[in-house]
Amino acid sequence: MTVLVILALLFALLLSGIPVAFALGGLGALLLAYAGFSEQMAPAALLSSMDSFVLIAVPLFLLMSNIMLKGGVGKDLFEAVQAWVGHLPGGLAVATVLSCGIFAAISGSSVATAATIGTVAIPEMTERGYQRSFVFGLLAAGGTLGILIPPSLIMIIYGVITEESVLALFLGGIGPGLLLMALFIGYSIIFSMISPSHQFQQRASWQVRFRTGRRALPTVLLSAAVIIGIYRGWYTPTEAAAIGFLGALFVTTVVLRSLSWVDLKDAVLHSMRTTVAVLLIVAGAKVFGKAISLYRIPQDISMFISDNISNPIAFIAVVALVLLVMGLFMEALSMMLIMVPVLITAVLALGIDPVWFGVFFVVMIECALITPPVGLNLFVIQSVGKASMQEVAAGVVPFLALMLLAVIVIVALPQLVTWLPKIL
Repeated sequence: MTVLVILALLFALLLSGIPVAFALGGLGALLLAYAGFSEQMAPAALLSSMDSFVLIAVPLFLLMSNIMLKGGVGKDLFEAVQAWVGHLPGGLAVATVLSCGIFAAISGSSVATAATIGTVAIPEMTERGYQRSFVFGLLAAGGTLGILIPPSLIMIIYGVITEESVLALFLGGIGPGLLLMALFIGYSIIFSMISPSHQFQQRASWQVRFRTGRRALPTVLLSAAVIIGIYRGWYTPTEAAAIGFLGALFVTTVVLRSLSWVDLKDAVLHSMRTTVAVLLIVAGAKVFGKAISLYRIPQDISMFISDNISNPIAFIAVVALVLLVMGLFMEALSMMLIMVPVLITAVLALGIDPVWFGVFFVVMIECALITPPVGLNLFVIQSVGKASMQEVAAGVVPFLALMLLAVIVIVALPQLVTWLPKIL
């Protein structure tokens, strides 16, 4: 009964329009006070949430992403990929998915990926006769790769919450990320071949390929240096974020010369605002998590699950259903910070690999990013494409089905997630 009351209060606060950070932190502080716990627990929990070396990666990766965004690397990437695969059936759609995947490996953000690639791809694809709803759905779904393909900001947060290896989570996200890209590309090719309005593009000359490839190469090399260095153990994810930030400055100011002082200032301010918002939510969630742990809610839920759900597959199915429902009115980070502290005890009790569960959770959160009415990527693409919400929402339906298919695959074949973390 206590669980239901607390959850009802939380959802009431969120639906009333109170910011997530203050809803979580305020309710947590009230719960601590109501139970008679020391009032010093709230500030102690808040400060401890910031005392993490791993969290330093969040502002640094955001700086890297925003500097690249302001430096126009999304346009360079798309033009380079388009020059090589644009003449194939559905070539522009394939180029869009590949560009989303590459930019995801730079930004770690779904919104940045969708906005950056969408700005370039939407006019190109609509001009070539692609249906607008298909274009919007492809870009909204392609943007979600930003939180799955490493380095993923939301995986860093999951690692902080569960004290799991961020490197293992990054490695675990590679297989599902490639699977989603393959599904999106396959569907795009089939859709383009049967679409009567689709116009095929002429093969680009070798001169154009080398010119666009040469301009995109520094960005690709920077991304590879960050990711390979993490996997080889040359530096931690936080150190990789610092290297990526400095590399982004070098590429955009010295190599490409595409970043002005005004652009740099805008990138820093945008990164600062996003960082503050993320860390406030993390701090609020820490206070809320402290309160519910003292109320023994995670233990009670774990006991309830162990008494009523003994099959891990059934547990995963219930979690997936809950996340789909929550995704209708909550954004990704809030879902993770509310649900993971409650579920992780049951995950361990059922013998589920916490790294696998983290990747599964992120894929389900990806679905939330493109489910109306509050899927963030829907709003991004609606704004970039100057479209109606109905157009964007209709376009994402087949891609949402493909993402749920990917969830079924990683449940049936958990090795797709766990193989790389075990061998590296």
